[in-house]
Amino acid sequence: MESKPTIQMVAELAGVSRGTVDRVLNDRPHVNEAVRQRVLAAMRELGYVSPREAYRRQAEAALRPLTLGVLLPNWEGQFRAEVTQGVRQACEELEESRVRVLVRRCETDLPQEAAELLEAMRGEGAQGFSICAVNDPAIRDWIAARMAEGIPCVTFNSDLPESGRLCFIGQSIRQAGRVAAGLLCKCVSGRGPILATAGNLKFDGHRQRLDGFRERLGELGFPAEQVMIRETFNDYETTLRTVEEALAEEPELRGVYMANLSVSGCCAAIARAGKTSRVHVVCHDVNESVRQLIRSGAVDFTIPQDLRRQGYAPLLLLRDQLRKNRPPAPGQQQIHILCAENLDG
Repeated sequence: MESKPTIQMVAELAGVSRGTVDRVLNDRPHVNEAVRQRVLAAMRELGYVSPREAYRRQAEAALRPLTLGVLLPNWEGQFRAEVTQGVRQACEELEESRVRVLVRRCETDLPQEAAELLEAMRGEGAQGFSICAVNDPAIRDWIAARMAEGIPCVTFNSDLPESGRLCFIGQSIRQAGRVAAGLLCKCVSGRGPILATAGNLKFDGHRQRLDGFRERLGELGFPAEQVMIRETFNDYETTLRTVEEALAEEPELRGVYMANLSVSGCCAAIARAGKTSRVHVVCHDVNESVRQLIRSGAVDFTIPQDLRRQGYAPLLLLRDQLRKNRPPAPGQQQIHILCAENLDG
């Protein structure tokens, strides 16, 4: 039988002392990064597991199995890709500790469908939930009932603040809308008309962004009658048509605030009208499409958020709450602004 890898074997393979390996294992300072990486590579090659890590794995293996549920909205594109990436990363980390994750995605915006999917996961044994859903009494009441039963629920991206959920993971949504208002107001020199679009106002995230936007515009003295409000349901064709109609209705349109997805649809409508240089656009989130639109001048500013973390963090919080009774730390994601000048910084 082959002997288990030892710290001495790691040291010899990496060409360092046992003491250096010990400092790397315990994450102590004063270790050159190149040396640290060499030691880690030697550990991986030999399959070395430190006593502390071995104990942790044994302790995790002895734990009772745990099932968590994730409910996603029917959004496509960047949201789905990055949130799913975060969920998958969490699943990989939780697998060793005997945590099973159920993921269900809504096909519509109907609250009944979301409630049915949540209840179905509960029937499959889910003991905690990560939820992004419409702000509807049926969903709020469902979460409140689960919290009363000791089943923790965490919301992400779009909050359900009146549900009594354990916590919310995401950006300070209303504040992000206020920041967008300040940016667009400067772009248009405080004069309208402007268009503000939201995906679906039944989602708290979209409504809060829009409320924050309008609130800040009012504080800046921007006339409310100069702001058109439209829903576009995160759909390219709907967004394209909505912006085209707004441009036809208000030929002197000076700006568009995209509180939702499908920014490319908005910019395509403006380009078709030959007004790319005249109509300013402020949006949220960043992907390669938005990057290109910023570089071309079609978008002035975007306010990104960490969508991957929004998929990842709730599952680890739920695990800690259920296994260790560890309350979540307060705090929301910081607000950053991207434009052509710092896009690639």
